[in-house]
Amino acid sequence: MSDTLYPPSRPQSVGEILDAAFRIFGATLLKCLPYAALGVIAGQLPTVYDLATGQTLAQAVLMQRAKDPTWWALYLVAVVGTILFTNAVLLRQRALASGQPTSSGAELAAALRRVPGVLAIWVLLGLALVVCLMPSGIVVGIALGSSQKLTLILVAAVLLIPATWLFVRWSCAVTAYLLTERGPFESMSHSWELTGGNFWRLTLIYSVGVVLLLVLYGLSIVAGGLVALLVGHGDVALITATGAAVVILLVAVITPFYWAMGLAVFGDLTLRREGGDLAQRLATPAAQ
Repeated sequence: MSDTLYPPSRPQSVGEILDAAFRIFGATLLKCLPYAALGVIAGQLPTVYDLATGQTLAQAVLMQRAKDPTWWALYLVAVVGTILFTNAVLLRQRALASGQPTSSGAELAAALRRVPGVLAIWVLLGLALVVCLMPSGIVVGIALGSSQKLTLILVAAVLLIPATWLFVRWSCAVTAYLLTERGPFESMSHSWELTGGNFWRLTLIYSVGVVLLLVLYGLSIVAGGLVALLVGHGDVALITATGAAVVILLVAVITPFYWAMGLAVFGDLTLRREGGDLAQRLATPAAQ
């Protein structure tokens, strides 16, 4: 790459962070796409098994999964594989964006070592969010059988705020874990420190990111359907296979975009934090 996209040279505005994310995404997409596609494919292994054994979703849940060791083994492989290749995407993106050499062997080895820690972070974050979302879920359940649906739905929306706040405060935990030498708990603590005082900025950035991800996902489904119809020529099996392949390819694009956004945010927050610490250290001797 001709210029260095990460880390940033100075603290950035919201618009500059979004621009940096798009630049990182565009510059690294093709080289990160194989990892991303493998991650999507790995995540589909249990679904492929259900289809291969002729089970519908309801049958698979109610009858097979609880007592099928093959399905659970594939599920474990899917979880590890998805996290492994997703980790590798970020590691390669960071190397490309910072002008460093890339190595598939080193990236996959580092990504594999980080799988347990990433899983631990996601489990802890998921449990915290579930606890925060429980009151909102209870209110929604009450609203379904109430005549005051609108009022209760508004109350449920307000109750989502704590979960949103926690998500934003820990949004850099996985990035910090993959890019630094910190452990899972240290990374969550570091994310908490980095995001302090930046809630509204990050909420705006992530809101734009979510909208774009939803657009990409919607386009992938539409494009997959159109390509399948054009190529399949009425052959149901060919239409299904072609549509699935196109959707996998297009959904795989989402992972590099997600990490490009995370990398741009993490770089900006880290620079702001380190700049503040440096200013404080320089000011301390003068104060004394």
